[in-house]
Amino acid sequence: MMDMTNGTLLDQIQFPSDLKKLDVKDLKQVCTEIRQLIIDELANHPGHLGASLGAIEITVALHYVFNTPEDLLMWDVGHQAYAHKILTGRKSQFHTNRQFKGLSGFPNPAESPYDTFVSGHASNSISASLGMSIASNLQHNKRLVAAIIGDGAMSGGLAFEGLNNASSHPNNLLIVLNDNHISIDRNVGGLSEYLVKMTTSKHYNAFRWKTYRLLKRLGFINESRKTRLLRFGNSLKALLTNQQNNLFEGLNIRYFGPVDGNDVENLVKVLNDIKDMTGPKLLHICTIKGKGFAPAELDATEWHAPGRYNKNTGERLSSSNGKDEPLKFQDVFGHTLVELAEKNNKIVGITPAMPSGCSMNLMMERFPERAFDVGIAEGHAVTFSGGLATQGMIPYCNIYSSFAQRSYDNVIHDLAIQRLHVVLCLDRAGLVGEDGPTHHGVFDLASLRCIPNLTISSPIDEHELRNLMYTAQLRPIGPFVIRYPRGSGYLTNWRNPMVEVPIGKGECLKSGNELAILTIGPIGKTALKIAEDLETKGLSIAMFNMRFVKPLDEELLHEIAGKFAHVITIENGTIVGGFGSAILEFFSEHSYTTTVHRLGIPDHFIEHGPLSDLHHLCGFDAEGIEKAIHAILGR
Repeated sequence: MMDMTNGTLLDQIQFPSDLKKLDVKDLKQVCTEIRQLIIDELANHPGHLGASLGAIEITVALHYVFNTPEDLLMWDVGHQAYAHKILTGRKSQFHTNRQFKGLSGFPNPAESPYDTFVSGHASNSISASLGMSIASNLQHNKRLVAAIIGDGAMSGGLAFEGLNNASSHPNNLLIVLNDNHISIDRNVGGLSEYLVKMTTSKHYNAFRWKTYRLLKRLGFINESRKTRLLRFGNSLKALLTNQQNNLFEGLNIRYFGPVDGNDVENLVKVLNDIKDMTGPKLLHICTIKGKGFAPAELDATEWHAPGRYNKNTGERLSSSNGKDEPLKFQDVFGHTLVELAEKNNKIVGITPAMPSGCSMNLMMERFPERAFDVGIAEGHAVTFSGGLATQGMIPYCNIYSSFAQRSYDNVIHDLAIQRLHVVLCLDRAGLVGEDGPTHHGVFDLASLRCIPNLTISSPIDEHELRNLMYTAQLRPIGPFVIRYPRGSGYLTNWRNPMVEVPIGKGECLKSGNELAILTIGPIGKTALKIAEDLETKGLSIAMFNMRFVKPLDEELLHEIAGKFAHVITIENGTIVGGFGSAILEFFSEHSYTTTVHRLGIPDHFIEHGPLSDLHHLCGFDAEGIEKAIHAILGR
């Protein structure tokens, strides 16, 4: 047994092997101490609070019962894995979570052998863990594999694909469905309602579980008769409840639950009972998102990732220092969409499970019948938008840039080929900061630029965002992409009278004759200030806001190529295949000898950290831009 005379229990736990030295009755205290540590640390070092607070008991139970890291745990979505990090050798580093050069906010095998897979996006756990379990069988070892899927991730299409395949090949996968009825916002769709119905039939499930254990103890069933057991369970349900068959058992996945996911002692008991069963199985646990911190329990959406807060009062702390700060780009989008929808009844809004994150909630409040949260289903969101467009509606489909990567096929086949009038608004485009490489939206320009029939734009500020949103609904020209970054903009007077923007036209914001800077998006604000500052030092730098990556302003580019020997392109996106590459292609196709120097995201994944650090790392902060100019001009 562990020595209790020196400090708290958690002080004496560095790895799961230390946890196993405890009596099971001590695990509740361990959960309490982990919960307090997470609350204390995230008060000053922001992260994903609610999901990890709700998943503490299942984390402790799994590490207590399983032999990790030999046995494999995969967390989906990974932001519920903070307790996992604390128990697996990273407790002393936890204060660096999501900080530059610190711990990642998500599981990462490069960080720890206890992390089996990167899971910053939702819904990949069942597919990946199924692969791990089948590999274990092929290698004839006894490694156990568990996928812990929660925070709305079961609503994603990939999760259903994994479930469908789980009983097709021999495996012993355990799926732990962490059902807290919410992702970032309240879960939507038929699956969410189905899980609610399952939790209300707990008396049947308890009876069925007790009956199974009794029959097994008496020797009437064994693991080789699992098919008969499934039929027994389905027949019993039909007899006792007159309800439809269990969805999971219909896929030949044994179902257990629902059980209280915040009762650690019972979880240990249940896991010990089922962990060695052959074949795929699903344990349905019900947890409270934000468990143990009253404000987070009362408002799970606000406390999903709350920023800094007072751990004693629950007051969320602002970083504005009382100053009147500009709105976030996402809020300008939300308010502008409502304005447009008030004047155009064909406009509808679509988002995959992020209405508060992208401010689609404003449209939902004003026009609930014309705004749709489709769950964690980005591909469906795009194709659903295409269907709306075929009937004359004008969908504004808002997806975070990094999540939109899942809908690439849908954009090509279901929008672009048919030239459907869908406005695809890519929020969080570019580097996003502390969430790191799984969330950086840096590939959209490069991946979308090669698709025919698309218009691709990025506003330099809030006024231009509103103007582009206004322009996009005026006439059907095919899919219209508007990308904009995470965070606050620049203008406190953001509500300008909206005007049409000429498609494919840029603008000269500052004249000059030594070198030209070409930008796309808000990074142009930084570049313009540098050009103006250098003017006072005797350098004549021209600055162009190109607005559109597709179509390019060819007339303006001919003018630039005819005047400047050197051009710098700047983009908050990958330089491989992005905006700068488009400029290079144009100059090459027209045999211009203008030298193009590209600044942007280099050809590797960028770590997590504050945007200022990441922009500096990539060389397109103010210092990096000025350094590039001096290097080109030899001064």
